[in-house]
Amino acid sequence: MGAVIRFIVSALVLMLVGFLLPGFKALSFFHALFAAIVIAVLGWVVESLLGRNVSPYGRGVVGFLVSAVIIWAAQFIVPAMEVSVLGALLAAFVIGIIDLFVPTTIR
Repeated sequence: MGAVIRFIVSALVLMLVGFLLPGFKALSFFHALFAAIVIAVLGWVVESLLGRNVSPYGRGVVGFLVSAVIIWAAQFIVPAMEVSVLGALLAAFVIGIIDLFVPTTIR
């Protein structure tokens, strides 16, 4: 049940980011939910291949850049998701800030 809530919160965050940021097309709830799942899977793959320190949840600039690349790459899998490079960078920043207050991972 915790995973379902985490994906719903992530989808709502993606919808908010799409509404607020230039270069990140606003998504419907179902597209945002699918995008949240795709981003989680891509993050898991990156973390499995390169280790926890370079994952989207890793600390520092590398984690931030990996988050932006994952968000940008997700547009090629999720229909109706359009993200520019600048939009992905801004989205990674805003999602990181939101995650400080509303964590989307189970700790």
